[in-house]
Amino acid sequence: MQVAYKSLYLKKRFPLAISRGVHAGRENLFLAVTMQDVTGYGELSPGGTEGADTVEAARSALESFIAANDLDELSVDAIYDLARDQEVPACALAGLDIALWDWLARRNGQPLYQALGIPKPTVPTSVTIGINPPEVVRERIPLLLDGTGIRSLKIKLGSPEGIDADQAMYAQVVESAQPYDVQLRVDANGGWDVGQAKTMMRWIADRGADYVEQPLREGDEAGLPEIFRDRPLPIYIDESCRFADDVGKWAHCVDGVNMKLMKAGGVTGALRIMAAAKKHGLKTMIGCMGESSMSISAAAALTGLIDHVDLDSHLNLDPDPCIGARLVDGVVVPLPRPGHGAELKPEFAW
Repeated sequence: MQVAYKSLYLKKRFPLAISRGVHAGRENLFLAVTMQDVTGYGELSPGGTEGADTVEAARSALESFIAANDLDELSVDAIYDLARDQEVPACALAGLDIALWDWLARRNGQPLYQALGIPKPTVPTSVTIGINPPEVVRERIPLLLDGTGIRSLKIKLGSPEGIDADQAMYAQVVESAQPYDVQLRVDANGGWDVGQAKTMMRWIADRGADYVEQPLREGDEAGLPEIFRDRPLPIYIDESCRFADDVGKWAHCVDGVNMKLMKAGGVTGALRIMAAAKKHGLKTMIGCMGESSMSISAAAALTGLIDHVDLDSHLNLDPDPCIGARLVDGVVVPLPRPGHGAELKPEFAW
């Protein structure tokens, strides 16, 4: 196995404000894994909660793992298990796992979704609007929705300024989005306590929200049963569900789980979460971090079996360094090529 690395800074068109801070962009690491004259491509977006704060830390972890193990004869699943056992950071493992699945599907001459036995994507993606004052919301909504085919908005709440600020922002979204006939979803990113969550869930349910994601902070899951009882709308968890073995812990007090390749360790981890959710009768969602259309293309290959899709980070890049998944009538669709279908643009290539 030969692995080449390339780091690129991904600048956001609109900085994204969530309950934990503001993100204007970050450096991601791209991988090219070559075996048997076939090359597969992967991408990782580092993060402290995903085990590696920087691309340097993620690359170092991958180089050490690859040097210490003979991986050439192992299956993708076996490599995933070995990496988890050796505590490779989830985001670093995600980059390698994406590249390996791309390699396998390319070698077999199949699109990744077909190689996985998953139907073509049909579920439209949400696009995200970060925490903003009402006057910014008024300007931002038309930029996100005019002529794009987008059918749903993911609204970030959990403002550090409290639920009054959340209500002012959400009310403006409702007003500004009315001409576009889009669905509204809310992600609090753990920005509420139990009392705030109960208040806000009732309030947004009365104003058309479809569901709420991660209402309580990771680590505060003991409060989930209280807000789950008599809930006015479905509850999905995100940061509280990183791997498949987390699903069963909270299955009794949530309606669904959100997986992300960077926190699950790639495609393999996401597939395992999907299987665990099905076992427990939960709905599924797939989201993203600060990723280009390369990682998004790999995630999109899974969406034929997922209930809600939130794969929009590549739409907010200036520029996206990759040629990859396209937005077709609001649906993120991989290019019709073997593998996940994405590669670096010539000006960013290896």
